[in-house]
Amino acid sequence: MSELPEKQVKRLTSLIQEAETNLAAAKELLISIIGDDGTVLTPKSSQEDVSGKIIEGVFDGQVMVGPDGKNYPVPANYASKSKLLEGDVLKLTIADDGSFIYKQIGPIDRRQVIGTLVQHDGAYYVEVQGREYRILLASVTFFRLHEGDQVTVIVPEDNPEATWAAVESPL
Repeated sequence: MSELPEKQVKRLTSLIQEAETNLAAAKELLISIIGDDGTVLTPKSSQEDVSGKIIEGVFDGQVMVGPDGKNYPVPANYASKSKLLEGDVLKLTIADDGSFIYKQIGPIDRRQVIGTLVQHDGAYYVEVQGREYRILLASVTFFRLHEGDQVTVIVPEDNPEATWAAVESPL
């Protein structure tokens, strides 16, 4: 059996990595639609005037943690698009029809840094001066990022212990 040329092997490797990224993105999207209890969550525009239960909480990088310690799933696409950071205060309105409507009401101080995209343990990180910040898969897929890409990320200004960053843009 003849060996595949190096170019074909590289292309196959790239296709497999892209398929794995797409599968992980699909899983993350499914989790953002289905809450911890398996209930389908329907986010609505925050511009609508909706009545319902209101809960304020703090974003932890993936979910909103309510004052009771309960986790409320934040759609990854919303968190990525809104560039939410650990420590941002969110308001969640659970509408009478059961839909979840999030609004950022208390952004923390931010700063921009440049780093390199890396992947390990099934997650994506941006390495900045020897320190890794985890980023949402939704950001990786939206910006079509690949390992080794240079990326501008936003990190909390006053939280040296932060583990998450938000992608501003690829370079």
